Amino acid sequence: MAKAEREYKLPLEGLMVLDLTRLLPGPLCTMLLGDYGAEIIKIEDTKVGDPTRFAGLSSQGESSLFRQLNRNKKSVALDLKDAAGRSVLKKLAGQADVLVEGFRPGVMDRLGLGYGDLSTINAWLIYAAITGYGQEGSYRDRVGHDLNYTALTGLLDLSASTGEAPQMPAVQIADIAGGSMMALNGIMIALYGRVQSGKGAFVDVSMLRGLLPFLAYPASGLSDEGKLPRRGEGYITGALACYNIYETADGQYMSLGALEPVFWERFCEVVGKPQWVARQFEEKGREELIAEVQALFKEKSRRQWEDLFAAREVCCEPVIDLQEAATNPLNQENDLWIDEPGIEDNHGGDAGKTIGFPLLFSGQSGQVRLRSPRHGEHTTEVLKSLGYGSSEINSMKKRGIIKTAD
Repeated sequence: MAKAEREYKLPLEGLMVLDLTRLLPGPLCTMLLGDYGAEIIKIEDTKVGDPTRFAGLSSQGESSLFRQLNRNKKSVALDLKDAAGRSVLKKLAGQADVLVEGFRPGVMDRLGLGYGDLSTINAWLIYAAITGYGQEGSYRDRVGHDLNYTALTGLLDLSASTGEAPQMPAVQIADIAGGSMMALNGIMIALYGRVQSGKGAFVDVSMLRGLLPFLAYPASGLSDEGKLPRRGEGYITGALACYNIYETADGQYMSLGALEPVFWERFCEVVGKPQWVARQFEEKGREELIAEVQALFKEKSRRQWEDLFAAREVCCEPVIDLQEAATNPLNQENDLWIDEPGIEDNHGGDAGKTIGFPLLFSGQSGQVRLRSPRHGEHTTEVLKSLGYGSSEINSMKKRGIIKTAD
C-alpha cells in the first residue's frame, strides 16, 4: 500500500473548512489543511469558478495548476450575490470551524458575510482573510500582486548579485510565504486560542506583512552601525566564496554552502586547496577567491563533483531542474512528490508528479483522499447534508443560484 493510502488518523480529522479563495495563496493554504485531514468545502461562483481551472489545461480538459492546489476538496458552486446563495453559506458557516477568503477588504461585509455577521451565527468560527496589504492602513484598498509586495518590503531590492538590477523571483514568494503559510500559521494559532477562550477569531493575513520574518537576517544590518545590506554583499547572498553557486565543465551548476569554518576546511581538503582555508572571511581578495573557486569547478563535470563530494560532509549539492527534482530519489522519500491518482498524461500513461506533503507527524505524511473536484461537483451532496430537498435544489439550479456538475 502506498504511503498516501495508509490508514491512520490524520491530525486535522473532524475540522471543517470553508474555502472561498481563488488562484494561489488561499487554495494552497486550504489544500494543506485538507492533506492532513480537514474537510474542505470550496465555495466557487456559478459561472467560471476558480480561474486556475483554466490555467495550463491538460489533454483531458483539466487544469494542471488547479490540480496542484485543490486536491482533498469538495466544490460547491453558489451565487453569493443572491440571498438564497448567501443563506446556504450562512448555514455552512454555522457548522464550520474555519472560513478562509481572499477578497478585497470590505467585499464580504457588503454581502453580509463578514466576520461580524458570521460570528453571530457561530462564535466558534475562525475567519481568515488574505489580502495584499491587510484590513487596516492607507494601502488597505490598493491593488497589488506578489512582485509588488516583495518590492515594498525591501526583499526584491536584495534579490540580485552585486551591480545587477533586481531579479524577478522564480516563485511567488509573497503569495506563498506571506499568504499561504502565514494564513496556515494564523489559523493554527487561532485554533489553539479557541481551545483556551472558547471563541473564534478574525485572522488578518497581509501578504506584505507576512514577509517580515524573512527579512530577519538582512534587517540585522539596519542596527549594525548603519550598514545597510546591499545586493550580493551579504555572507549568504554571494559575497563569499564558501557560499556561492559555481558553473561546472559541462555547463551545469553546483551549490556550495560551506559557510561554517569546519565545512569550508573540509571542502578545501577534499579539493586539495589547503591554502584557501584562511581566506574564507577575509575582506581583501574576496572576488579573487571566488574566481579561483570558479576556475576549479570548471575542471570537472557536475556528475564528477557529485561523486567527489558524496558522503564527505562538504555542503555541496548539484543545482537540478524541476524535472530532476520531481524524480530524484531523495525527493521521492516521505511523499515529497506523488503521482496524482486518476489522471493520465497526454500519452495515456501516468500523470506527471504533483507536490506532496511538506510535514510528517510521528513519521506519517498527509493523504490524498479526494482528487481535485469538478466545478460544482459536490453542490448537491453538501446542500442535502444541510437539509435542502431535491425540489428546492432543482429550483435553485434553474434560477442560477447554484451550479452542479451533473
